[in-house]
Amino acid sequence: MADEANRTAFIEIQGRLIETTGKLKQVQTQIRNKETEKKRAYLTLEELKQLSEDTNTYKSIGRTFILEPKTVLMNEQEQKLKDSETAIASLQTSKEYLEKHMAEVENNLRELLQQDPGLARQIMTM
Repeated sequence: MADEANRTAFIEIQGRLIETTGKLKQVQTQIRNKETEKKRAYLTLEELKQLSEDTNTYKSIGRTFILEPKTVLMNEQEQKLKDSETAIASLQTSKEYLEKHMAEVENNLRELLQQDPGLARQIMTM
């Protein structure tokens, strides 16, 4: 009876570990994407700053280019930069939470295997 309960607990903990690992990878991918977006906005902003005020600047919308004042484009890039920084900070918080949760689940798994060495042997034979 206890053996069956330990096996059920192991399967549940293993499921939580797999789920948490997937969420953590997803958050890491989102962080990388936002960092790329931030870098692109920063580089575009730096290039726009080098242009004189009377230079014609165009905004890309799909395959179309629309004439826009330099200040409008700079404001858009600054906003993208700020939005990316905010999103990265939020995602970092989520990442830290998931890492703590994952460590907790791993500790639960370790404790379960230490309590029932027979279960560990069964798992190793699979």
